[in-house]
Amino acid sequence: MIRRIYEHELEEIGEFSPVIGVLGPRQVGKTTLVRSFSTSISKDTIYLDLEKPSDVHKLKEPELYFTENQSSCIIIDEIQVMPELFGIIRSMVDEYSVPLRFIILGSASPDILRDASESLAGRISYIDLKPFSISEIPDIPLSRHHFQGGFPKSVLGKEKQSLRWRDDFIRTYVERDLPLLGLPSSPQMTRRLWEMLAWQTGGLFNATSIGKSLGLSNHTINKYVDFLEGTFMINRLQPFSYNAKKRIVKSPKIYVSDTGVLHGLLRVNSYDQLLGHPNLGASWETFVLQQIITEKPESLDIYYYRTHAGTEVDIVLSKSLQPIAGLEVKFTATPKVSKALVNGTEDLDTSRNYIITPKEDDFPLKQNIRAIGIRSFIREVLPTLA
Repeated sequence: MIRRIYEHELEEIGEFSPVIGVLGPRQVGKTTLVRSFSTSISKDTIYLDLEKPSDVHKLKEPELYFTENQSSCIIIDEIQVMPELFGIIRSMVDEYSVPLRFIILGSASPDILRDASESLAGRISYIDLKPFSISEIPDIPLSRHHFQGGFPKSVLGKEKQSLRWRDDFIRTYVERDLPLLGLPSSPQMTRRLWEMLAWQTGGLFNATSIGKSLGLSNHTINKYVDFLEGTFMINRLQPFSYNAKKRIVKSPKIYVSDTGVLHGLLRVNSYDQLLGHPNLGASWETFVLQQIITEKPESLDIYYYRTHAGTEVDIVLSKSLQPIAGLEVKFTATPKVSKALVNGTEDLDTSRNYIITPKEDDFPLKQNIRAIGIRSFIREVLPTLA
């Protein structure tokens, strides 16, 4: 059992919240995390998996079932299968509100978030579960983590097993899971869109060009991308434009959220093949961004910065809309300071700036700019920026 960084958060929330929602993509480890946490709960727990007909049958009269078991913590997995339960859970909590009345698990979707926010507002605390981060699996070689991604069965498996798992994951997600979650697109169109986003990862999102390639309107592309983002399959990074004095590029940057899935979509079948791939730099930037998203303190926000004149900072970390650190991400053992980074950090007036590399070196390159490995940055620098 690998300890997740979310376990402490679960313990804290469990002291006061009547409902905990653990959301994340399928097979990211939601059930394993909650089952482990449930062993530390002082009250009895009941686990229901709504993809099992026998458990669905138990909830034929959900109000009666919940009332009879109100002294237990009821864990409901795959709750998106029965969205009508949200309203009943709300009424149960209003009648008898105690910590850890319910823990609900689900593959995140706009429908889940909307139903839960309308029915359980003020009664639920969310945890968005992400794939394994560097601090959770420190003994896994960085190259393996980067190539195979952070999904448990991918990163912990052998390379051939990982490749097969990722192929199956992508196919199942496209053909079964996304349609069940409500994505109004054919599996063939969804896969083509997802693959196009993979080729654009780390670049600016352009709905118009994608729409022309797929024969779809901008509105439809944006709707589908919103859905993919809602299921944690992609991330969009917004530009930092507050108090900007120069003409800023305002389109978001797009990323496939897990590099293992990214490489599956790009059909990159080995780490050696990745090293010669034209998207190597974008892949490394995707990996670094995901680590920062997972590990960052709540007080930090993440942006990028780019002007129409070519000044650019890959990742901007800000606090209360004030930039505090600029990051350039480079897959190299010999990082050099670019003019774009110097100009960008001057525009942002950030005193702490870094070039993030795969190597674990840490040394100054220029005043206020250091080269540092991703492990050292996550372990030693990121916590100090809060």
